Amino acid sequence: MAKISKYTVNRETSWLEFNGRVLQEAADINTPLLERLKFLGIFSNNLDEFYRVRVATLSRMSDYSQRVGDGIGFNPRRTLKEISRIDKEQQKDFSRIFRSIVRELANESIHIINEKALSLKQGEFVRRYFGENVRSLLFPIMLNNLKSSSLVDKSIYLALKLESTAQIVEKQYAVIRVPVKPLSRFLILPVEGDKTFIILLDDVIRYCLGEVFSMFGYDRFESYTFKFTRDAELDIDNDVSKSFLEIMTESLKQRKLGAAVRFIYDKTMPEDLLKLIKNKLDITETDTLSKSGRYHNFKDFMAFPDIGRFDLLFPQWKPLEHRKLPRNESILNILRDQDIMIHLPYQSFQFIIDLLREASIDPRVRAIKMTLYRVAKDSKVINALINAARNGKAVTVFMELQARFDEEANIYWAEKLQEEGVKLIQGIPGFKVHCKLLLIRRKEGAKNVYYANVGTGNFNEETARIYADDSLLTADPNITEDVNSVFHLIESKYNPPKFKSLIVSPFHMRNFFTRLINNEIKNARQGKEAWCIIKLNNLVDEKLVKKLYVAGKEGVKVRIICRGTCTLIPGVKGLSENIEVISIVDKFLEHSRVFVFHNAGDEKYYISSADWMVRNLDNRIEVATPVNDPKLKQELKTMLLIQLKDNTKARLVNHSGPNLYKDKDKLPKIRSQEEIYTYLKGV
Repeated sequence: MAKISKYTVNRETSWLEFNGRVLQEAADINTPLLERLKFLGIFSNNLDEFYRVRVATLSRMSDYSQRVGDGIGFNPRRTLKEISRIDKEQQKDFSRIFRSIVRELANESIHIINEKALSLKQGEFVRRYFGENVRSLLFPIMLNNLKSSSLVDKSIYLALKLESTAQIVEKQYAVIRVPVKPLSRFLILPVEGDKTFIILLDDVIRYCLGEVFSMFGYDRFESYTFKFTRDAELDIDNDVSKSFLEIMTESLKQRKLGAAVRFIYDKTMPEDLLKLIKNKLDITETDTLSKSGRYHNFKDFMAFPDIGRFDLLFPQWKPLEHRKLPRNESILNILRDQDIMIHLPYQSFQFIIDLLREASIDPRVRAIKMTLYRVAKDSKVINALINAARNGKAVTVFMELQARFDEEANIYWAEKLQEEGVKLIQGIPGFKVHCKLLLIRRKEGAKNVYYANVGTGNFNEETARIYADDSLLTADPNITEDVNSVFHLIESKYNPPKFKSLIVSPFHMRNFFTRLINNEIKNARQGKEAWCIIKLNNLVDEKLVKKLYVAGKEGVKVRIICRGTCTLIPGVKGLSENIEVISIVDKFLEHSRVFVFHNAGDEKYYISSADWMVRNLDNRIEVATPVNDPKLKQELKTMLLIQLKDNTKARLVNHSGPNLYKDKDKLPKIRSQEEIYTYLKGV
C-alpha cells in the first residue's frame, strides 16, 4: 500500500499506486495482447507527466525547504526518495511485462526485432526506408558542442561512440534525436510467410549509422538510448500590456528550457560516455537518474500498429443509438420537452456535434457560447463554431490557454477562431476555467429560450471515444440561466453572480458538498438510513476527507469510486469502517464525476467537472449540476451500482495490499463497462 501518515495516504505515492493499476492491465493475460502493449504506453506517458509536473514541483519545494527551513508541512526530500523507490520497483515489473509480451507476440508470429536480427533482404528494405524517409531528418550534435537547451523534451536520443578501425580519425562522441515526429516509431517489414516483423525507428538508425558518419572516416559505432524530462511548470508573466495569448506563447518557450527532473539511460552505456553526457546536460546526483533498457519513451506504444490482427485488440463496440434522440429530428425541439443525458463513450459524441451543427444553421438561433479546455486535433467542434459564426451567429468561446500540455494546440485554435470572427474570452493567469459548458440562445416567438449542455468531460471527439463521461442536455431555465451567468462571470473577470441551481467553484462547491455530507451525518445520528455514493477521478482535499471520516464514524455508508489519487484510508477500525473505496481501470478511462446523496429518501444527484482537490474547489471555475429527471437519476444510479459490484476490473484502494482486486473469486464475474454497455442498449 502507498505510504501513509496517521490518517491519510501521501498524494504522490497514491498516484503511483494508481499508475500501478495501469501496469496491472498490461500484465493481465486476459487483456488482448496488443492492448497490453498500449497499456505499457499509457503507463509510460502517465509517468512522464508525473515527473514533469509533480516531481518537478517537489524538487523546487525541496530546494526551498533546504534554504528556508521546513515550513511547508511535509518533507519533500523524503517524498522524492519514496517516489524513486516505487518507480524502481515498477520499472522492474515494466521490463518483465514487456519481455513477456514480446515473447507472446512471437508466438502469434509477430516479431519485434532489432538491427542485429535483420536478414539481408530486410536490411535492404531498412536502408531504402532510411534513405527515403529518415536521413534528411537527422541532425547529429557532436558531444563537444552539446548544450542542454539543444535537446527537446519528451524525445529520445542516441548517444553515439564513433570510431575508426583504421584509426584514421580520432574517437568522437555524438548525439542524434530519434525523429518519432513526423515518423512512426515502428517500421513494419515485408511479410515473410505468415510472420510479421517490426523494427523500432531507433534500431533503423542504428543499422544505418554508417550512411551518416562514414564520410568522416568512421566505421565502428556504439549507440545507447537516453532521454531526460524537463520541469513543465510555466512561469506566467503578468505584464498587463500584453494579451494573455502573448503571455502564454512566451511562457511555452520558457518551458522548453525547463530544468531536468529525470534522466533515463541505457544501463549498458559505458561510464565514460554517461559521465560526459551528464556533465553536458548539468545532470547531478540530486536529479532522478534511472537505469533502463534499450528502449525508452514507451508512450509511443500507445500507437503500436494493429497489423490487421483485430483478434489481439479489444472488440470494437459500436456507439449506441439514443432512443430519445432519433436521427434527422431537431435536438433543440426534443430538449424543449425533456432533459437528455449522453453517456460517453457508450453513446456517441456525434450527438453533441449534431446539436452544434443544428444550432449553426437554425435561423432562430442567435448566439452560441462554449468553454473549451482540450479539443481534438482536427476538431469538428471548432469547425461547427466557425460555421456558426459564418452563418451570422454571435459565437463566444472561452478557450483555456492554460490546459497543461495542450497550451500550444489551444493557442492555435484560439487564433483560428478569432480570424473567423468568433469572440474569444481572454483567460486569467493562474486561474483556470475547467467547467464544460455549452449555451445556445434561440429566439422562439417573442422571447429568448436557452439550451445548455453541462458535462463532466471535454468537448473532444477523440477522447470521447475512450473517456467515460456524462453530459446533461437541458432547456430547464433554472439551469440554463445559471449557465448564462457562468459565462457572464468569465467575461466580467470574476464578478460572481448568484446561482439558482448550479454549484460553482470556487464560490460554493466546497460548502455545498460539505452541507450534503453533514445532512447525511445528521440523519445517521437520528437513526435514519444515511449513505452517499461518490464517483470522481481524485480525492485529495483534506477538509472533505476529514468530513467523510466523520460521516463514516457516525454510521453513514460511504461508497467511493475513485480512479486515480485517493488520500483517504477506508476500513480503519473506529474511523472509516463504513467507507469503501474502489478504483476501476479498464478499456475506457473512467472520467465522470457523479455524486448521489440519500437525503432521507429524497435522493439528490449531481454530475460535475470537478474532482475533490484544492485546485478544483478553490482555484478553478468548475460546475456541478443537479440531475432532476427521475429517469436520468435511475440511469445514473443503475450505472453506479453496476460499478460497485465490479469484481473483474475493480481494485480496493489503500487496502492492506497494493491494488488488490475486489471480490476476485466471487461469481458471477461482473465487468462493469461491459455490463453498462448492455444496460444502455435497453434504456
